[in-house]
Amino acid sequence: MATVLFARAPTLAAGPLTGTPLILAAIMIGLGNFLVVLDTTIANVSIPTIAGALGVSSSQGTWVITSYAVAEAITVPLTGWLAKRFGAQRVFITCYLAFAVLSLLCGLAGSLGMLIAGRVLLGLCGGPIMPLSQMLLLRIFPPEKATLATVIWAMTTLVGPVAGPILGGIICDGIGWEWIFFIKVPVAAAGGLAVLYFLRGQPDPTAPAMIDKIGLALLILWVGALQIMLDEGRNHDWFAAAEIRWLAAIAAVGFVAFLIWELTDKNPIVDLRIFRHRGFVAASVTYSVAFGAFFATLVLLPLWLQQNMGYTATWAGYATGIMGIFAVVSAPSVGKLTEKVDPRLIVSLGIIGLGATVAWRMSFNSDVTFLQMAWPTLLMGPFMVMFFVPVTGLAMASVDPDEQANAAGLSNFMRTLGGAFATSIVQTGWANAGRENQTELAGAMSQGQATVDAMMSGGMSHQSATAALTGIVEGQSVMLGTLNMFAAITICFAVAATLIWVAPKPKGPIDTSGAH
Repeated sequence: MATVLFARAPTLAAGPLTGTPLILAAIMIGLGNFLVVLDTTIANVSIPTIAGALGVSSSQGTWVITSYAVAEAITVPLTGWLAKRFGAQRVFITCYLAFAVLSLLCGLAGSLGMLIAGRVLLGLCGGPIMPLSQMLLLRIFPPEKATLATVIWAMTTLVGPVAGPILGGIICDGIGWEWIFFIKVPVAAAGGLAVLYFLRGQPDPTAPAMIDKIGLALLILWVGALQIMLDEGRNHDWFAAAEIRWLAAIAAVGFVAFLIWELTDKNPIVDLRIFRHRGFVAASVTYSVAFGAFFATLVLLPLWLQQNMGYTATWAGYATGIMGIFAVVSAPSVGKLTEKVDPRLIVSLGIIGLGATVAWRMSFNSDVTFLQMAWPTLLMGPFMVMFFVPVTGLAMASVDPDEQANAAGLSNFMRTLGGAFATSIVQTGWANAGRENQTELAGAMSQGQATVDAMMSGGMSHQSATAALTGIVEGQSVMLGTLNMFAAITICFAVAATLIWVAPKPKGPIDTSGAH
């Protein structure tokens, strides 16, 4: 529909935007990016509530997160083709308005299947918005104000995932989980129409473009099969189930076929030849591994706080989102620092700092207070910026100028996919660790019957005493399982902090405008 509107627009080109129209257009474009980034985390603290309302387990409820992330990752490589074929403005505004409609459908979902379908479509529309918002901001601002455009985009990207858990928790507890989707409907609709108004008549060049249909089909096949396997494996005893074995085989064969096709096709949807650059490989793999570890923390912490520590969604959101306080404050300083200091050192120190805050959480116990929990999260902010800001710029500095657009898309594809896979893996690891710890604790409990007898002598029935003891064991098992996951995440950060040093040192200052 939006494409039709564009097709009927006046052909006379408008002059460059200046003054108030320029500022308002920039805000509306940045708002689109903010909504998409916000959507990656706004549901994190709401998963237990959504799962309960739809009658499914919390592990099944995480499909709400992973389905969006995988769909978004798949459309990132398509962004260049869409912009070239239909025009960046047309695609951006169409996706912007569709985001409003699909958010409404997600809020109206009455079953997990309907919600997941809506989230997949939402991810498909959200994928192009993020890179196109940056492209349009740089296009509407004059070259001498390109830094301002980058700052607007970077701030919306940084604030989005921080605001998500806080807004999600407040809305979920105060109104209802459906409103984490409904609230975006008027905002996205108004933002999309505003961009359509302000950019009317602005140049939006198009050109003939081919799409690698077979490559796209193979990409969807192997990524989809692998994600379903990771999400459902824990519910089907992994490779003991035939469907999991089939999914693993499809993912493996599809991945190999994808590699062969993309390396031999003249116009690949993902240009794998970029991996010949050592610096790009090091930076993009570091990006994927460290972001996966970071996102796993954002998923695990709210689930543990709500399911086992008695936190509401609102307070779980506060515990997760307060990292944004120092992140926003430190962003300008980190940006300037990258011009003077080896960016590999900044990225490595940022990742080490993130790992240290997670390792700090390994000292937690069931009596940890909110303030004790908040300190490591609060201190994550500056380290998060030190990691996010330079890492993509470092990847772009390693490739040829004509490869930078494809390299940026591939880097962000790996980052998004890393977050989706990490969500499934940390859920599986958490559940397995909890079960193993419970078995060990139960086996090591030599005074179990004496404890039950003591409870009964205090006036409890045998059934109540047994249930109370079982609850204590289960709670401690989950606590230990959570600490096990914090240890695993810390190791991932340590590996990522080492990987970045495989990249060669840039010859000059890197361009951080492509960060995130």
